[in-house]
Amino acid sequence: MDGPQDLGGKESFGPIEVDAPDYREDWEARQWALSKLSSAPGVTIDWFRHGIETMAPSVYLSVPYFQKWNVNNLALAVDAGQFTLEECVAGHAAERAAPAPVLSKDDLEEMQRGMAADFSRPVEAPPGFAVGDQVRTEARLRPGHSRLPGYARGAEGVITAHHGAHLFADEGARGLHVAEHLYTVEFRAGDLWADAEGPDDTVCIDLWEPYLERP
Repeated sequence: MDGPQDLGGKESFGPIEVDAPDYREDWEARQWALSKLSSAPGVTIDWFRHGIETMAPSVYLSVPYFQKWNVNNLALAVDAGQFTLEECVAGHAAERAAPAPVLSKDDLEEMQRGMAADFSRPVEAPPGFAVGDQVRTEARLRPGHSRLPGYARGAEGVITAHHGAHLFADEGARGLHVAEHLYTVEFRAGDLWADAEGPDDTVCIDLWEPYLERP
């Protein structure tokens, strides 16, 4: 989808703060933890990302990063029926629930292992491309979630690596577990941006097979 989250290659947003702290406020660290502990059932990482992408541009571009997470967690929980919008606005549940279980050290270690997810999957279909193949990316973006950056649409590049098949983000945002072949594609900077300062510099992007075609 075309949205405010696709900032790559756009101007007037200022420099990236490479030395920025992980969290600027204490509540941001708590929000990160809550996102890991209280996700709505069945929500994939790409479903979560797509929820954030549907925010109005005026909201997306004006609120802090973890505030987006907070709003999205609340919206996904309401959508899943975990609590109502009225309870969310009130700040408490209409009825008292049973106390949450206390997590042990073993529980936390198990959760940490689960966070290091492997998204590779076996598929029967052979890869459609090989290392060294020239490819072109989709010129038009399909509706819904996508991991194809706007600045790389309709661009020609060469495949430098094949990583096997991995869960396809576009389908993950719909709650579906579908694997597609994943490649690293190398582009000339001059082919991505007409006024690139170093036109012969290269940019490498990991892209799924449905984004690619032969020139």
